[in-house]
Amino acid sequence: ILGPLRGLSSVSEGIGSYSTLVKENRELRLKLQKMRNWKEAAIRLEEEHSQLLDLNNVRVNPSLKYITGLVLSDSGSSFRRSLLLNIGTFDGIKDGWAVVDSSGLVGRIFGVGEKLSRVVLLIDSSSRIPIKIEPSGKKALLVGDNSLRPPIEIVENMEMVRSGDRVVTSGDGKILPSDVLVGHVIRDADQRLRVKLVANYGRLKFLKVIKTHTFDSSDVRGEVIINMGTD
Repeated sequence: ILGPLRGLSSVSEGIGSYSTLVKENRELRLKLQKMRNWKEAAIRLEEEHSQLLDLNNVRVNPSLKYITGLVLSDSGSSFRRSLLLNIGTFDGIKDGWAVVDSSGLVGRIFGVGEKLSRVVLLIDSSSRIPIKIEPSGKKALLVGDNSLRPPIEIVENMEMVRSGDRVVTSGDGKILPSDVLVGHVIRDADQRLRVKLVANYGRLKFLKVIKTHTFDSSDVRGEVIINMGTD
């Protein structure tokens, strides 16, 4: 009589041990998933920290102030035409101010709410900014055409412009401060002059908004310098 009872007891203990192992395995899986989530969060934070460090390497003339904002809209696409920042009139943001990333000009503020502002990118078809081509010093307009290589218009003596020439803002019309790096001159298959933009449109997370609404002609002599490291 005792033999079968002992066998049943052993089976019962085995079932109990198996249930315990299943429970422990489930708990370990949950812990592993949490660790993976924490790892992904740590990677994202490290990337954001790296982007902030890059942005802090942008040299802005001390006479001009800036405000750093976080991009709220998805920054995974290189062909967006505008984006939202988490700063607005509450932070003192004004329409028309220049917006830069760690490499150069991204666009300018166009539309401000209390806690949000919209940035129209240089590639937008509505974008028109006065530029200067160096070293020739030729003035022109950079016209957005929804591409990452927008065309240059109204250039006199085009033969003085070469591929690879540096393109910066001219400061004309007091729309933007002068000498903000925009990109470099290239020629397309039709020999039309275009600008290869230096801003990283596929990786816009943190941006600097440069306060420029109060400057005058005496303030605009090489006021903003984007440090590329190789220029």
